Amino acid sequence: QVQLVESGGGLVQPGGSLRLSCAASGFTFSNYAMSWVRQAPGKGLEWVSDINSGGGSTYYADSVKGRFTISRDNAKNTLYLQMDSLKPEDTAVYYCAKRKIAVAYDYATGWDEYDYWGQGTQVTVSS
Repeated sequence: QVQLVESGGGLVQPGGSLRLSCAASGFTFSNYAMSWVRQAPGKGLEWVSDINSGGGSTYYADSVKGRFTISRDNAKNTLYLQMDSLKPEDTAVYYCAKRKIAVAYDYATGWDEYDYWGQGTQVTVSS
């Protein structure tokens, strides 16, 4: 069955960096676009970033543009999110999510555009 397993979260000071990973299995990873989505305490889901199936197209929310980098290794069936210059407002549970198609989007689409989600990994930015 399809599984998405995130890792790499933790506690980091403002200005620090973290690299999240999402290990995918149970489907042909290289055929689908992937996203990172986060949920801050007491708030709704927020789209963070997209990458198309081949990895050549990447998109970011304005709130993370220039600080976060999404990438994928299709040979390893793994999605990444490199997060630099972290801010307290980046504190959230971060989810990887599988889109139903190969194309990535440069904006937040409806959540029904995804068919599988990981369990999430907590990122806390605090001094």
